[in-house]
Amino acid sequence: MNTLLEMKTITKRFDSILALENVSFTVEEGEIHAIVGENGAGKSTLMKVLSGVYSYGDYEGEIFYNGNLCRFKNIKDSEKQGIVIIHQELALIPYLSISENIFLGNEQKKNGLISWHITHQKTKELLAKVGLDENPNTLISGIGVGKQQLVEIAKALSKQVNVLVLDEPTAALNDIESENLLHLLLELKKEGVTCILISHKLQEVLKVSDRITIIRDGQVVETLSNVDVDENRIIRGMVGRDIVDRFPARDVVLGDVLFEVSHWTVYHPDIADKKVIDEANISVRKGEVVGIAGLMGAGRTEFAMSLFGGAYGTKISGRIIKDGKPIVLKSISQAISNGIAYVTEDRKQYGLILDETISRNTSLANLKAVSKHFTVDEVQEKRVAEDYRKKMDLRARDVLQHAKNLSGGNQQKVVLSKWLFADPDVLILDEPTRGVDVGAKYEIYMIINELARQGKCVIVISSELPEVIGLSDRIFIMSEGRIVGELSKEDATQEAIMERIMEH
Repeated sequence: MNTLLEMKTITKRFDSILALENVSFTVEEGEIHAIVGENGAGKSTLMKVLSGVYSYGDYEGEIFYNGNLCRFKNIKDSEKQGIVIIHQELALIPYLSISENIFLGNEQKKNGLISWHITHQKTKELLAKVGLDENPNTLISGIGVGKQQLVEIAKALSKQVNVLVLDEPTAALNDIESENLLHLLLELKKEGVTCILISHKLQEVLKVSDRITIIRDGQVVETLSNVDVDENRIIRGMVGRDIVDRFPARDVVLGDVLFEVSHWTVYHPDIADKKVIDEANISVRKGEVVGIAGLMGAGRTEFAMSLFGGAYGTKISGRIIKDGKPIVLKSISQAISNGIAYVTEDRKQYGLILDETISRNTSLANLKAVSKHFTVDEVQEKRVAEDYRKKMDLRARDVLQHAKNLSGGNQQKVVLSKWLFADPDVLILDEPTRGVDVGAKYEIYMIINELARQGKCVIVISSELPEVIGLSDRIFIMSEGRIVGELSKEDATQEAIMERIMEH
């Protein structure tokens, strides 16, 4: 193989923070090269240097592509060379069509005017290439995240891509969508497209990559050939130690039933006669971690949000009993005041105010605890945030750093801090480790165990079946808006869960 890309001694600073330090690595022509590391290790920053998001002069070091020195001033410069990056947060415009998104900024013209016939024809060809059967006129808002990822790749292919950089492409996808995307990467490799893959899902990295570069604390630890390498070997490089048990042990001491939901029914907010949750029943004891498993679209998130003060749905009916007494939750503020917290799966849109500080985000759900005479005591607010920064091992310059400048794992720790400061009795965690590395996952699992040890109820929703099984004392299984099964920890296996789903 020929060396297609070389990044030499790349150093990047943000004020006093050293994000990358003398990072050097090469990519061979036609390979799939994975980059792995903990949240905040510098993976995305390195790719932003490569793609011109951080322009030449904002970093130290050199980039060589096809043997030529490159000094990209912006993304357009890198795209002219065929280097295209797809970020974790997709850059599609929801209310434009698939065609319009694919050729935005690259309009297909005839006689100086946009030719929609050519645009749609080329879109169909690109969609066929990525295996997406959709009408080119379909709005992006009308398709799921998995299909949006394929549209992003089609958009990249429209730019004559030579090097495709994908940052956490399967973070928001279900197992089937992830498998399809990985298969597409292998097909693109056959066609000569070189891929750089950033992913926390090590089983996917091992499935498709040729080589794996491990970054820790802004430095390259090593590059491994994907031969006789397993997840434990990669983890050791990522975190600097072996993680013997992915799920920390917990002494389970169960109390009485604290939280009970019966005959819970929810209708779709926009489609009046569509029942999204149908007669769901669950119960959780003090000190218990209960998992909710199901395929994408089973209604897990809708169920959780509807419980959280009706944050989702209409015509909600059923009963919630807490501490043996029925409670009515007509609003999010009522849910919070009744000791119920919900950690959303979409931390960027719903979990955080990205333009606010860690300090302000931490106090949001319990402002009265840091207020005097209806005014926030900023000194107390900072003190609380600093306390949680230490408890959570939050990697940030200080608590005045803005949430948008944190890595995904550290943003998730801020969301957890916010709700822990609210001191809930019932904590609903929706995909708590999505887009989070193995080291940060372990830390979040430890927090979950500690909450259970304190006698709180913890409900965990996760698309990763090993995670649901590893964390939970009991598991409720959802399919098409209904609870279709319940398994004890002893009986819970991936096969048993899938059997219950497929039976209904």
